[in-house]
Amino acid sequence: MSWSQHANKRHTKAAAALLLTFAAGCVDVIGFLMLYHIFTAHMTGVTVSLGQDLARALWLDAGKAAAILGAFLAGSVTGRIGIEIGSRTSVRSIASATLLMEAALISAVVPLAGGRSHAPTLVLPAMLAAAMGLQTAALTRVGSLTVHTTFVTGMLNKLAQLLSHGVFLTYDISRGRTATTSRQRVFLQAGFMFSIWVLYILGALAGTWLSSRSGIRGLWLPVGAVVVAIAIDQVT
Repeated sequence: MSWSQHANKRHTKAAAALLLTFAAGCVDVIGFLMLYHIFTAHMTGVTVSLGQDLARALWLDAGKAAAILGAFLAGSVTGRIGIEIGSRTSVRSIASATLLMEAALISAVVPLAGGRSHAPTLVLPAMLAAAMGLQTAALTRVGSLTVHTTFVTGMLNKLAQLLSHGVFLTYDISRGRTATTSRQRVFLQAGFMFSIWVLYILGALAGTWLSSRSGIRGLWLPVGAVVVAIAIDQVT
């Protein structure tokens, strides 16, 4: 594969990562506002809730938090198993299959939420959490960068690392110790990390707006974003 082909692949994977991050922010806030007031992508917050509920002996609420964590983990394990099988059998489109399962889970929540008597309420956010776990496993690298489209804390930490590294590279350049191309690469990577954070915010903004107008049907927007990410994966 030529250098230009490698660059194009990185760019398309970056575009897919941004779309998936937008979808995660949207799903997270719609799930929180419309189903149980519990996050389905932000597992740090769910873990804090679990600890708080256990400390207060709120066993039912603790069970809900544990179920969401378990669903996310199950989705992530399923996704990683699929990716591992794909890498061992040279199946190129395994990420698309994982994202297709995610889109199917999110889509299924919409009709089920319209008739909750046919599905226990906890099943619905658990389905969204499993979808987010699948997404986390589907795309983990863009070029040399490790990317988590549902884990914004890690992305902000990486952004801080890149910015601090860029500051020292700027100093080294001023002393003639390194080439400017190293700094350019680092700041481009920092810009991408910042974009991940921005797209999560935009997803949350869109999800909040949609939930106030369309309710749970607002989930069709992140489904659309995931479908576009699948299309991008198919052409890379």
